[in-house]
Parts: sequence; C-alpha cells; structure tokens
Amino acid sequence: MDASNVISLLGGVALFLFGMTLMGEGLKKVAGSSLELILFRLSSTPLKGLLLGAGVTGVIQSSAATSVMVVGFVNSGMMKFKQAISVILGALIGTSVTGWIICLSSLEGSGGWAALFSTATISAIVAVIGVVLRMFCKDPTKRHTGDILLGFAVLMFGMQSMSGAVAPLRQSKTFIDILTTFSNPALGILAGAAFTAVLQSASAAVGILQALSATGAVTFAAAFPIILGIAVGAAVPVLLSALGARVNGRRTAVSYLVAELTGAVFCALVFYSLDAVFDFQIKYAVMDTVSVALLNSVFRTVTAFALLPCIDQMAKLICAIVKESDEERSANKEFDRLDERFLEHPALAVEQSRLTVNSMAQAAKENLLNAVALLGDYTAAGFEKVERTEELVDQFEDKLGTYLVKLTALELTEEQSERVSKYLHALSDFERISDHAVNISEAALEKYEKKVRFSEQAEAELSVLDAAIREILGVAVESFINDDINEAYRVEPLEERIDVLCDEMKLHHVDRLQKGVCTLNQGFIFNDLLTNYERVADHCSN
Repeated sequence: MDASNVISLLGGVALFLFGMTLMGEGLKKVAGSSLELILFRLSSTPLKGLLLGAGVTGVIQSSAATSVMVVGFVNSGMMKFKQAISVILGALIGTSVTGWIICLSSLEGSGGWAALFSTATISAIVAVIGVVLRMFCKDPTKRHTGDILLGFAVLMFGMQSMSGAVAPLRQSKTFIDILTTFSNPALGILAGAAFTAVLQSASAAVGILQALSATGAVTFAAAFPIILGIAVGAAVPVLLSALGARVNGRRTAVSYLVAELTGAVFCALVFYSLDAVFDFQIKYAVMDTVSVALLNSVFRTVTAFALLPCIDQMAKLICAIVKESDEERSANKEFDRLDERFLEHPALAVEQSRLTVNSMAQAAKENLLNAVALLGDYTAAGFEKVERTEELVDQFEDKLGTYLVKLTALELTEEQSERVSKYLHALSDFERISDHAVNISEAALEKYEKKVRFSEQAEAELSVLDAAIREILGVAVESFINDDINEAYRVEPLEERIDVLCDEMKLHHVDRLQKGVCTLNQGFIFNDLLTNYERVADHCSN
C-alpha cells in the first residue's frame, strides 16, 4: 500500500464522514422539531422508549445525537432519568441502520440491466436528483431532501474510495498479522474503543470496518472484539455533551456508557466462555460488509433487549456512580416543598410557595454579591459558582412558575390570591437579578483576561455604586422575605439615587476618555457594569 493509496483512504474517510453528517443533518431538518416532540411525549413506557429511540436514531443516523438530545431533555427536567434510559437503549439499535445502508456499496452489476443497480449508478442518480433539489428548489423541505440525497451519494462515493484504497492490503502480510492481533479480545476491544473515540461516531467506525472487510482478510475473530470496542468508544461524545449538566443530565450520559460497556462485557463473556468449550468454527469465517452489519445489529439488539428489564437496577447503579453535590441536594430539598399533593390544601401550598420563593430571593442576592466580588478578586471557581447558581435560579423560576399557575386555578381566598400574584410577579425580577450577576461575572472575566485596570477615580466611583447596590439589594430582599412595608419604602429613594449615580459616572467617564485618562477597552467594561447595576436597582424597585 503506497502513499497514493493512503491519500485515497483518507479522502474516502473524509467523504464518508461528511456524507454521513450531511445526510443526518438533512434528515433532522426535514423532520423538523417533530422528532424531539415524539421522544418527549411518547416514551412513557420502557418498550415505547426503546422503540422510539431506535426509530429516531435510525432516521437521524446517530445514536450520539439522540442521546445528546435526551441528555438535554433530562437536564431541563422535561424527561425523567429512568424514562431516558429506555430511549438510549433504543438508540443502540437504531445506530446499526447506517451499516445496512453502507451494504448498498457492495451492489455491483455484471452488465446490461444489472449495471443499473450497481453502486456507482445508484450513487450517480441520487447525486443528480440531490443537486437538482438543492440548487433549483426554493421550498426548504425539498432543499433539505436534496441534502439527504447528496449526503447519501457522498457517503457511497467515500465508501467506494475507501474500499478501493484498501484493496492492495489483501496481499499484505503485515496487515493480516495486525488483524490477527486484533483477534485477541482485549486488544480488539481497546482498538475499537480508541478508534471510535477519535472519530466520535460508531457508525463511521463500523463503516470503516466494513470497508476493510472488502479485502477478504477480516475474520469474525477480529471483527467481533472490534465491534464491542466500537460500542464502548461511542459513549465519548455523549459524555462530553454532559459536561456542565445537572446531576440527572450527567447520569443520563453515563447510562449510555454503562449500557454499552455492560453489553460488550456480557457478550464477550458469553461468546468466549462457550468458545472455550465448543471451539466455534464461525470465528474463522471471512467477513464482508453484510456480515459486519449483521453482527453489529445482532450485538446491539441483544444488548438493548437484555438490559430493558433491568432499567431500575441500572438507575440505582448510575445514581451510586454519579452522586449529587451538596448544592444540588440542597436545591432538590427546596423543590420537594412544591409537592403536587399540597395543592389539595391551598393554604399549605401557598405557604410552601412562600418559603421556596424566599429561597430563590436569597439565591439571587447571593449570586449578585458573588459576581460583584469577582471584580476585585477573580477566580475560575468563583465564576463557575455564579453560573451554577444562575442555573439553580432558573430552575426556581420554572418550577415555581408552574406550581403557582396551578395554584391560581384553585379556589383561593382574596388574601391567598394576592400573595400568589405577588410571588408570580417577583419570580421574573429575582431571575433577572441573577442574569445580571452572570453579566457582571463575565465583565469580571474580561477585565481579568485583558488585564484591564480602572483609573483611581473610576475605582472610587465604582466602590460607592457597589455599596449602594449591596444596600438596595439587601433592603429589597429582606423586606420581601419579612413582608416589611416600612423597609420596602427605603428601596425607591435608593433606586433613584443609583440612577443619578450611574448618569454622573457615565459623564465622568466620557470626560476621562477625552483627557486620555481612560481607554476604550476600560470604557466598554465600565459601561457594561453601570448598565447591569442600574438594571439590578430597577428590579429591586419592582
């Protein structure tokens, strides 16, 4: 195999990956948001979840994409963790569909009418139709259908290019020796896992194995452990997608790894144990594209259906592996107050809502103070804490908003209705205060990264404004929590004073710019801070 073959192989891999991506993206766009809605609404039982996961993955050609979607659902609270596991098991089956599409590349015609059914002919026809739809149709659906067809054609051409590039390897003793090495289960699994982790796609890894099988040198003994390894390596993009997710989002991502790893270990133990006793002759069988696709489908189907009855046990294991942080545990205790059963007793439900809204108020206040502290002493840990607290405040708004709207539908006294209305109005203000905390922390990050230092006069003015913001925030939150009208009267004068301060500081800043004391870089950050401080005061006033 010379340099030209290597270049052809790399070009084939590039075309194959691009075609698969183009086809998958086109399928997702044609389906629109219906796939997400189907997954969300119709995965109520484990079997439904499995079938839907398989169907959606078969359509979008990526188990990782389906699993990442599910991680997002769980992370946002739209889907339960156990519900997600069954969808992920279905995704394992659905991802094997690509292998069967690739089998079309082995179709060849001997001449005459049979030549019309060769891969080259089919790919060419599909490519022409795809180009026509993509270039000459204005309807978005038809254009995306053109993308699907072009993706399929590019995938087929890439597969042919790979197969042609590796054809000389059938005569290579070195290549055959390497494949013989992969017959060792441990080495084969490790090789498959590493290769897939790099490619970030199980379908692509299986496709390349199918291309290699065209040399006639790939036996079952080499293909089986590689396919097991491909399954394990496919978990890498899903795990990466869960970085920064909440605990149930991380658990969902880990469930993909646990499912693939369990399936690989189970199938390896069963096959190699029985082989040690019966010496299966199938391990000497030479694989082709169809047999590789079949082996991949059988392995994934067995894994999914074997694990389906064990979802509860899987959930317990994963919860033991991925534990809640103290912050997440504390947040869940807060949300436990919003129990649906309390809705039967409106007075109790209103009181539970009050306690939870007060916790949200404290969280928003602490988040803003932590963000302001970063301006003088920036740390990466402090920045991450602000972002985590912002996510918590968003959860408060979502769960409280839903709960309070349910409360409004009940028969409430005039006083209860007034309180519920007040809480609903306050939610958005607390959430916006936390949003401004994130904005301030980002300004602190920019100030730190660009090594920006304000002038002495600017620092002095900011310290005055900082003290005013701390005071108005403390007064507003405490008066809200304690329902203290007299204390609340202090807020509006403070808000007006902060508005005046911000206006004066902007004028002083322009003056310093004109005198060359301050720079534009300092000015952008300075003005951002003033805008956020002023709006925080507005929300305190609300």
